[in-house]
Parts: sequence; structure tokens; C-alpha cells
Amino acid sequence: MKKPKKKKTVNPDESIKYTVCGEWFPESFPARRSLRWGRGEEDPLATEMRLFCSCQRWVFNRLLEGRSREELKKEGQGLFGINSRFCDDALLKARAIIESQRELLALEIEETGTKLARARKKLSRAEKDLATAIKTGNPVKIEKAERIVHGRKARVKKLSDKLDELKTHQNNGTIPTVVFGGRSLWKRVCRGRATKEEWRNARQNRLYTRGDETKGGNPNIKISYCSGEFALSVTVSHLSEQTGTDSKGRPVMTRAPRVTGKLWLPEKHRLRVWELLLSGAPYNVELIRGRDGRYRVHITFTITAPDPVTSSNRGYLGMDTNPDGVALANVNYFGQPEAWPEGFTVPYPKALHKFAGEFQMTVHPNGFLYIKMPELAYSRGYRRTYLIGVLAKVVVDIAKALGKPIALEDLDFGKDRLDTDRKFNRMAANFPFKKIIEAVTRKATREGVGIKPVWPVHTSTIGYYKFMERYGVIIHHAAALTIARRAIGFRERITNELKQKIRVIKEKLNRKVDSLPGEGKGMTRKVKRLFNRLDGKISVHNELPRFKQESFYSVWHELKQLALSSR
Repeated sequence: MKKPKKKKTVNPDESIKYTVCGEWFPESFPARRSLRWGRGEEDPLATEMRLFCSCQRWVFNRLLEGRSREELKKEGQGLFGINSRFCDDALLKARAIIESQRELLALEIEETGTKLARARKKLSRAEKDLATAIKTGNPVKIEKAERIVHGRKARVKKLSDKLDELKTHQNNGTIPTVVFGGRSLWKRVCRGRATKEEWRNARQNRLYTRGDETKGGNPNIKISYCSGEFALSVTVSHLSEQTGTDSKGRPVMTRAPRVTGKLWLPEKHRLRVWELLLSGAPYNVELIRGRDGRYRVHITFTITAPDPVTSSNRGYLGMDTNPDGVALANVNYFGQPEAWPEGFTVPYPKALHKFAGEFQMTVHPNGFLYIKMPELAYSRGYRRTYLIGVLAKVVVDIAKALGKPIALEDLDFGKDRLDTDRKFNRMAANFPFKKIIEAVTRKATREGVGIKPVWPVHTSTIGYYKFMERYGVIIHHAAALTIARRAIGFRERITNELKQKIRVIKEKLNRKVDSLPGEGKGMTRKVKRLFNRLDGKISVHNELPRFKQESFYSVWHELKQLALSSR
């Protein structure tokens, strides 16, 4: 007898994770309640979610003690009354938290060390200022300097203690304390700004289960489709009762009842979910109850990566990200801006209808484009996320129409500068750069559009000196052009035209009146030193390898300082 052929699984190397967010409206609940597991007037679904979250926290602490998975899985079922699959899923979620905390520990140690080094430098400068103030005998300056030194000493001590604590965890193989429900909410509860009921709800508001290909997708939280509508049914496993044991001594349970209801999914995802149900492929489901009592559903499954629809042989679509939108440059394979194709139109999003000017486009016929969304700079979280999604769709649709991959900056706003630079803090907090890049990358991957991140240093400076005046565009367009050229592999050489610009700036500064060193105008001593460094770097720049030409302290660093000092 021939063995049945196994279903063809998706190769992980050729697949991507796809998550669909929807909303569930539970309608029919089991009539009976559990006297053992229920609490008061709690419905069975809320009881199941509470038991699952309690099991997850219990398993988390036992895993830190070194207990095995098989042992915890068996013991957890008896302690919390949920079935073996829910218990195993709680265990895997707890294990994922531990692994992520261990990965973050090394990163946190590195970032804290960098912040501590910078805080110590600031303390050293403050102590020098205090010594100078004492030497001059100015009581106002002495008082101010003492206050600054006191604050910076406290900051250094706080960072030093934190670094010692993190290193202790690393040496002992432990992780920092994890607060289920959220550390910020717990602090609000401690300060009396949030109720204990909110805290309890945040700790027992979700249910997660993995998919299983052999059991029709997902046995515990099942999605179905009938008469043009989706439905979701959740197993209430704690209401299942034991009727005996099998030959191996395992308990035999009655069939657990289910909570059923309608499932709403966005129109753009319904066809894909319907195809998923027809294929019988496994899918993971996470059910989350919000503060408003509504149930959100996250459905995650694996899809085959689409065939690429873009080619780098045609060039790149350079993208420069800004707080209020993105600048695009259509660049051919030779590194020059290419005019938009005949009949090309920017796909305008249909869903935007809040106010006039919500979505602004400035199109230059020579291949440059700026998409502006003023709300990005100040809108609230959900609104900003929605606008970023709309922006990502428009950018990816433009790249598909051109048949060119997207070149974008690989910026990293880490926490190493936070709490030590107020101006950078404010800019980084209000600039949704990471969300924009992630949204564009995610959308492009799903649509088969190529993505190439490039080293972002000095792209605006290069664009300012080499391309802005030549093509008559703004600095953001010039930066997008530089990004695309860098993705293609071009080196940005120091041309005779650029050398002439530097000579003109130098002559202009020499002609300025009242250019004494202390006034900050004209040819000051600082600017003279800048030109001396430029003379040495310009002469050797074109012969350097590419990574040195693009390094942070290359000639472009001095040219940036020159542009800032001569404004």
C-alpha cells in the first residue's frame, strides 16, 4: 500500500510572514459555567483568556528555573485547566519573551555604555566650566555651574548603576525583570493614576494558538467561510471534562464547547484569507481584548514570496525620508535623473478625504517628485500609522509602474544618544523614520518590488554641493538622487566644479568685514582650520576606496561644516 503524499510545504527561504488584522464579534456562548475555574459573572471566554495568561506567566517563571517543556506542559494542564495545545502555546510565548530579553540585554549594555561615556564627557566639561567660574569669582556663574555639575554627576551615577546591573545579569545568565501588562501601566497604578482593574485587564486580555496543517489550519481558534461571510470560533477548553483514561494512561476529555461569532476582515485581505482556508495551510491566531471591550484578531500565515517585478538594470527609485513626507528621484542605470514616462501619473489614494491639502504632490518633469503629508509631523498614533501605510502604498505603486527597485537610507536611531542630547531627542521622537521605512519595505516585499538599503551618511551634503544647483531641485530631491546613485555603486568624486565652488566660498568669507575671530562671521580661526583640513582631504579623496570616501569623517564631513558656517 502506497503511503499518502505529504502536502507541499512552503520553503522558509522563499516565504514571507503575512499578518491580517480584523475584528471579532462573539455571538453565541456556552450556557454552562465552570464552578472550579470561573469567577463571579465572568463569561467562559474571559475565563479562558485569564487562564491562558496566568499559565504563560507561571511557565515563564518556571522556565527561568530550568524546568523542561514536557514537564511544564503536563503540570500546566492540571493547574490551569486548559488543553495541552493552549498550554504548549503559552509555553512557547514565554520562551520567546526570554529569548528576546537575552538578545536585548547585549544591545542594552552596549547602548548604556555609550550613553555613560558621553555623560562622563559632559561632566568633565561642566567641571572645567565650574573651575573657570571659581577662578573668575563670578557668583552667578558659580551657582549655575555647580547646579549643572550636580545634575550630571547624578546622571553618571544612574547610568553606571544601570550598566553594572545589566552586566551582572549577563554574567549570571539571567534577564532583567519582565512586567507582564506593561511597566508604564504598572508605574501608573503605583502612583494612583490607574486602577487595579485596568492592571488586571491588561494581564489577562489575550489568547494565542499556533496553526496545525494536519488539523485543518488551527484546531483551537478556527476561521470559517460561509455565504460570503467569515466566522471565528474559539475553543473554551476549561469546560471540557475528563471521562476516563486511554491505554497509555492519558486522560480522555469530552469535546470542549466553542464561542462563535462573525469575523470582520478588511476588503483587501479577504481573498487571500479565503485562499488560505481552501488550501488548508496552518495559520496562527492571536485574540486580543482591548480596553473598550472589543476583540481584535491577528491572523498570521506564510505565503510564497512573489516573483520580482523590478530590475536594477533599469536603475533605482531613490527615496529620501523626511518628517512630513518623502522625496523621490527616478534614476537610470547610468546614475542620471530620468524623466517620468509619457502618461505617468502619481496614484492618488482614494481613502483620504479629511481636508484639502492632506496629500500634496510636487512633480518635476526631469524625474523628481515630492509627496507631502503635513499631518505626519504632528498627528496621533493611529492616524500617523494609517498615513504612513498610505504613503508606502503610493511609493511602491510608483516603483512598480517604473519597474525599478527602491533605494532608501539604512538609518538607525538607537538609544545611545537618548537622554544626553535634548535636541536630537525631540527630533528622533517626532520623526517616524523607522515606521516609514518598515512600511515601505513590508509593502514592497509583498508586491515583489526590490529594496536596497544604503549607507546614509552625507547624502544630503553630497546632494547640496553636486546636484541641487545643477538640476534646479530642493535638497531633499538631491539627497534622493545621491541615495539612488549609491545603490547603483557610483563613487561621488570631487570635481573641478566643486573645487571652484569651495574657492568662491573662501573668497566670499575673506571679503566679509568685521571678521574678527570672536564674532563668528567671515574668516574666523575655526573656519580657517576647516579650510586647512579641506585642502588636505580634497587632494587625496578621489584615490581613496569607496568605503573611505563614504566614511563619517571623510571630506564630506568638512564640507557639511563649511555649509553650516557660511550660512
